Amino acid sequence: MLNKLRDSLQPTVTRLGTSSASTGLSANFWTGIALALSIGAGIAYALPSLALDITWYHAAVIGGVLLLISGFFDVVDGNVARVTKQTSKKGAFFDSSFDKISEVIIFGGIAFGNLANPFWCLVALGMSLLVSYTRARAESLGVELKGIGIGERAERLLILAIIGMIPISPYQNQAGMNWAVIIVSIVAGITLIQRIVATSKELSST
Repeated sequence: MLNKLRDSLQPTVTRLGTSSASTGLSANFWTGIALALSIGAGIAYALPSLALDITWYHAAVIGGVLLLISGFFDVVDGNVARVTKQTSKKGAFFDSSFDKISEVIIFGGIAFGNLANPFWCLVALGMSLLVSYTRARAESLGVELKGIGIGERAERLLILAIIGMIPISPYQNQAGMNWAVIIVSIVAGITLIQRIVATSKELSST
């Protein structure tokens, strides 16, 4: 869904890519920055269980902010590659692989920090990875799935970052994140079904 919004914002995004490219730093550098921030978010989410004097709510806010900034740089890297005409299969591989690594670390941190039920963290992670797998497998068969589904990676991370920072109750600071993870599980599950159906239809017509 956000890919469609991104298309309407493409002129602005292109200017952002041009500005970032003017620094002389490669797209892979920005990809690495996005991964580092995602790792930081995962660590922040895990802080309540690391014997540190930090509440669930503060961990969710710190992690959420880092996750949002990571998403910003995730947009930057692809646009730097396009502006500098340095798109490559190697860069695409790194970008996709780092995205999956970051999701594992983020959900792992949420579960370890007890910000949400570990069962739902496992379901959300599993569904998210399956959504990515179906796209990769479909595209290897010649089926384009970009923009298909209600919950692509950008949407799922926004749900985690924003809803996760909302305290449902002053006595249950983790409740917001628990709902965020449950919503991600449901949204990712629906997206998985949508992609399977879309791929099946496309392959049946060929």
